[in-house]
Amino acid sequence: MPDAFHLRRRVTFSAETAQETLRQLPESAGVLALRGADETTQPYLTKAANLRRRAARLLSPAEGQTRRLNLRDRVAFVEWTTAGSDFESLLCLYQATAAFFSLPEARKRLKLFVPYNVRFAAENAFPRVYVTNRLAKKALNETYGPFPSRAAAERYTDAMLDLFKLRRCWEELEPYPEHPGCVYGEMKKCLAPCQERCTPEEYSDESARVRASLETGGQSLLSTVAQERDDASAAMEFERAAELHARWQKVKSAADLAPELVTALSRLHAVLLQPCGEGEVAVFLVHAGCIAGPEIFTTRDIRAARAQEETGSSLFAQPLMLQPVALEGESEAAGPEERLRDLLQRLQEHAKTPTDMALLGDHLALLKRWYYRPERSRTGRIFFADKDWPWRRMLNGAAALGNRVVAEVSS
Repeated sequence: MPDAFHLRRRVTFSAETAQETLRQLPESAGVLALRGADETTQPYLTKAANLRRRAARLLSPAEGQTRRLNLRDRVAFVEWTTAGSDFESLLCLYQATAAFFSLPEARKRLKLFVPYNVRFAAENAFPRVYVTNRLAKKALNETYGPFPSRAAAERYTDAMLDLFKLRRCWEELEPYPEHPGCVYGEMKKCLAPCQERCTPEEYSDESARVRASLETGGQSLLSTVAQERDDASAAMEFERAAELHARWQKVKSAADLAPELVTALSRLHAVLLQPCGEGEVAVFLVHAGCIAGPEIFTTRDIRAARAQEETGSSLFAQPLMLQPVALEGESEAAGPEERLRDLLQRLQEHAKTPTDMALLGDHLALLKRWYYRPERSRTGRIFFADKDWPWRRMLNGAAALGNRVVAEVSS
């Protein structure tokens, strides 16, 4: 966390000019810090949906006997940073708390806990899969997450392992024929390498299939089963095809237990768009699980024309289009996609591959807290890279968020 972090605005406060000072604070969301005359002391720090109202509650004269916190006689400076969304406020509060106090204190105050992930452990000659919330720098390529909870990660792990015969025991195996084994070996749900019932090569092939399934979100196994099902159907082996279709459905159910956010942490790349000001959105880059940004992207020169689905006729249905609106005297201005590409390039230049696992855990916790909220209470949009960024969809999303802010301001 950089020591140079500071809130964007700062004004002097005194009881005599309190009302004038409070009028300078915006009636918008953000992070507020109240400081005493001795700037070496720790400030009162909070986030608020309305900065002016929160500051007024803390700095207005006390009326009668009350237990409400009042800092009017202790504050000499008021600092704040505005934010267009709860996600931006939370990230700013985390950064401010880490800078003014410490990273452990920021985790404690914001109740940040490392999310649970699924790890493919290949240190032993006989790899296994297990659920963990510990991050290891050397294992980020084999750690898949973040999941919303430990129970969700365990449900996915159990459903996925039911499709294979990988071992579920935790011990460092040294196989020998007289090994007592386990119940999964008795039920033929494990290749039982502990009892040397399979060769190292056979177990290696099975673990490779498990790794491929984790890497592709189950698509590798789905494709294999679908191809076998189609071949059986073409050969008129309908009973076999029905069995394979039932297996395909089981694989699909297991794959659906992993949300779209879940991937190898070293390849967790995404773009977050959050509402900001009028005709603007805040852009955040998630690089290998760490959050960079925000950068402000203007949507005033974007017009989103949505399909007229309410007509019920395909004759009037039009694809979602983005059309730049020419501004006076700016005929040579860069288009929206070019501006967005330049913005992401700037974010990528500042993004770094995580080396501090504690810091990575904090960022994953912040991302998880936003992503797994109910749709109704989650503002903003997220986009994942599939070889390349979905530029058109990202521009559409930016236009929708920016235009929504404009509509709310107009109303």
